[in-house]
Amino acid sequence: MLEKLRQPWKRIIEPIARLLVRLGVSANAVTIAGALGTVIAGIATGFTGWLLPGAVVLTVLVIFDSLDGSVAALTTGGTKFGAFLDSTLDRIADWAVLVGVIIYFVREIIASRGVPDYTAWIGAGCALFAVMTSFVTSYARARAESVGFEAKNGIATRSDRLTIILVGMAISGGTENGLWLAAAMALLAALGAVTVWQRIAEVRRQMIAAGDKV
Repeated sequence: MLEKLRQPWKRIIEPIARLLVRLGVSANAVTIAGALGTVIAGIATGFTGWLLPGAVVLTVLVIFDSLDGSVAALTTGGTKFGAFLDSTLDRIADWAVLVGVIIYFVREIIASRGVPDYTAWIGAGCALFAVMTSFVTSYARARAESVGFEAKNGIATRSDRLTIILVGMAISGGTENGLWLAAAMALLAALGAVTVWQRIAEVRRQMIAAGDKV
């Protein structure tokens, strides 16, 4: 859904990309710095419980996620290794953000001192499930391409998934109520499951159309 905003956003950040190029910063360096920052911010948010500040920092990092591509377009024009590195580090960053959410809920469970905290349990469980669907969504696309098909479809892209997480973090942090983040995790888990099913169904449809056995 948010992929439609990618091109307008790239035009907005182009001046920043030009500045980085003049400073001699490579696209790969931008990719690594962004991923490292996201990992640190995501996990730190979980351990500190500072959801609102964490959401703000992560939002800034996510907004500038496409900066490496703009730098590449102005220098090398983009390389296969750069695309590979960006995609690989994106998976690590996604993992770190969800791990931060899980850590936050585990801390809430521990703090409840034996009193059942159903919100935290549901939030942690849905976040764990979302980790799985996030990686399977990416794997389905890569595996489909390896056998000559495409699986780019799905109700929730990476941008959509991150938006759901960050909005849930921000609202929970602002209201000091973890219910909002748990609800966001439940929504993320549901959309992730639907996206995985959509990609499997799409590859199956393509294979049938190509005359392959399924």
